[in-house]
Amino acid sequence: MSTLSTHVLDAVRGIPAVGVTVALYRQARQLDSGETDADGRIRALGEALEPGTYRLVFDTGAYFAGQEVETFYPEVVVAFAVTEERHYHVPLLLSPFAFSTYRGS
Repeated sequence: MSTLSTHVLDAVRGIPAVGVTVALYRQARQLDSGETDADGRIRALGEALEPGTYRLVFDTGAYFAGQEVETFYPEVVVAFAVTEERHYHVPLLLSPFAFSTYRGS
């Protein structure tokens, strides 16, 4: 079975994004959720992921509202495929009007 982690960085401030709620879904079913720690990380989401398509939903609206910053993206959804048994890491680089992600290690 595969494992999953994420890391959110505030690209404008150049610091980890602390307190971002992230939910993990498979189809319409929520499997798990967590909040980024002082390093902007959630070290484990979900138990053991089987092959398939999953979604991470980042509550970016609440994160920026807490800083009294306007944002164009109230949430960021990243869909990804688990294809083999391994650890998957999905980082998110975040700003109020842009984001990017990649397959981390």
